[in-house]
Amino acid sequence: MTEQELHRYAVEVRQRAYAPYSRYAVGAVVETEDGTLFAGCNVENAAYPQCMCAERVAIFKAVSEGHRRIRRLLLVTEDGGTPCGGCRSVMAEFGSPEMDVIIATPEKIVKRYRLGDLLLDGFEFRRDAS
Repeated sequence: MTEQELHRYAVEVRQRAYAPYSRYAVGAVVETEDGTLFAGCNVENAAYPQCMCAERVAIFKAVSEGHRRIRRLLLVTEDGGTPCGGCRSVMAEFGSPEMDVIIATPEKIVKRYRLGDLLLDGFEFRRDAS
């Protein structure tokens, strides 16, 4: 799927965001290693810590369907905002430092990153660490 098609999909899902408190609607689409797409929007709650970002919704949908590796993520916000720290950590769990992270507004793609550039020296759990 092209970046423009991913962008249109993320713009569409952003319209489903539930953001009555911040009014900051976000849409995200992730593509897994095999090319399967999963979309998510942010879902807010009056108890703010219970809110869920669009990126995590999309990734968790992929994981719940048996996918474990994310190839790329496209994020749409009104102002071209980047993922929060929590979302970057979740992306690191299921992506790689080379994973494409594409940032867009509803009108256009504005930036492209590699996850490793967004999460320098990110935490990695190593089972064999002593």
